[in-house]
Amino acid sequence: MSYQVLARKWRPKTFQTLSGQEHVLKALINALDKNRLHHAYLFAGTRGVGKTTIARILAKCLNCETGITSKPCGECSACQEIDSGRFIDLIEVDAASRTKVEDTRELLENVQYAPTRGRYKIYLIDEVHMLSGHSFNALLKTLEEPPPHVMFLLATTDPQKLPVTVLSRCLQFNLKNLSADRIKEYLSHVLTEENIPFEDDALSKLSYAAQGSMRDALSLLDQAIAFTHSNINTKDIGSMLGTIEQTHIEKILKALASHDAKRILQISNELTEFGADFNNVLEELLSALHQIAIAQLLSNTTSEDDNEQDFIKELSHQISPEDVQLYYQIGLLGRRDLNIIQNTKSGFEMTLIRMLAFKPFDANKEAPTQRIVTKNTCQVSDKPKTVSDNLNWDQLVGELPLSSMAQALALNCSIKSSTKSHIELNLAPKHSALLNEKVRARLNNTIDEHFGSKIKLEIHITEPEIETPAAKATRLANEQHKAALDTLQQDPTIQAMIDQMGASLDPQHVKPAE
Repeated sequence: MSYQVLARKWRPKTFQTLSGQEHVLKALINALDKNRLHHAYLFAGTRGVGKTTIARILAKCLNCETGITSKPCGECSACQEIDSGRFIDLIEVDAASRTKVEDTRELLENVQYAPTRGRYKIYLIDEVHMLSGHSFNALLKTLEEPPPHVMFLLATTDPQKLPVTVLSRCLQFNLKNLSADRIKEYLSHVLTEENIPFEDDALSKLSYAAQGSMRDALSLLDQAIAFTHSNINTKDIGSMLGTIEQTHIEKILKALASHDAKRILQISNELTEFGADFNNVLEELLSALHQIAIAQLLSNTTSEDDNEQDFIKELSHQISPEDVQLYYQIGLLGRRDLNIIQNTKSGFEMTLIRMLAFKPFDANKEAPTQRIVTKNTCQVSDKPKTVSDNLNWDQLVGELPLSSMAQALALNCSIKSSTKSHIELNLAPKHSALLNEKVRARLNNTIDEHFGSKIKLEIHITEPEIETPAAKATRLANEQHKAALDTLQQDPTIQAMIDQMGASLDPQHVKPAE
């Protein structure tokens, strides 16, 4: 007898043996037991979650020779023929390959005729969203007024593409992705029945890799049995899937915690020799960061693995919550970028380097090299403001509510002299275009309002003897930029990128922290 793949061999034949989708099964079982049946059902969900399996079981429930029941006997000719795909009154159609309106009309030609063998003539249309607009119109006519002996079972991975007119005439059930624990439990049952030894961690990896699809999980299990010579062990499964041991993730996170760029690159090379899939590595790194964030929030994790729990707890004290969030966000973006580049190793390395290069700004932490500029602050006093002879023009300009040309004029002037009723300013000839009587008067009025008295303002076109507020701001900005550039050039992470990866630092793109 030829070998039968596990996905077909272990396809459930009754609702009671189906794993998951309890919310759908409960509704269908109640409807069958109370004989409250609809003429059209729509099963929506991603691949391999049980859409066509549920539809075929429902077909058996409707045509079992013992009567309409939620527990078909499985022994009668109708049940056996449905299981083997030979039941003449179960018409299965793949809409992806029969999208034309002619195909649909041909399919529905015999709808009015009674079933040949069974109680119901059942049309099971898979990937129904692939039908053309004209095909839907042809189907809609039958869905509106179906014969009593006909039932439609529609399956789709994309219900949003179905016309509203079709959706409104169906009972819709949304099937969920299966949890990794549910998949693992079922795989364990299958292997036990097949008398194949397995390691628990190996099944965990397979269950996680299936991404919610039981059919994919059984297909992976078939592959694993062949790959491991019927001995499902963690090491071989990790090699087959391109996954890595938890210790590699621990090493990466510890290198991030210590900001060790050289160690990061060493681990990347180790993973390359191991043959790891860098998409999976990033996925597992994100999972570990998620666990660390939960550990920091709740002070413990929900993991049942004591070793993993200790590893997560240790790192939750070594990496700050801000860094965990930053690493996770950068990792998500890196995971997306890996799909658009050829060399996934370089993409993986750049993702980790970004985690080291960018750090959350801590407003409470002193950063002398980044804090050169300090704003002048006003001293609050009950005394009236007056113009003195140690007048601080920089401070005054910062306090005046200026805008537009008046502000530009004030910023490019420097103080020459001042008394209680008189201020003299110098304006460099290169900025003389800023000065006209209208702008001078606007600046003068603002100064009068600030001091609450009439002040005479004179502005002379001559080279300033002292630094203007604009010149001072430019000088301090340049000093701040130079300080930031010096800090980056001395950073060991940046140095590692320059030395080992041929990177370069573009001064034009360096911006000091605000």
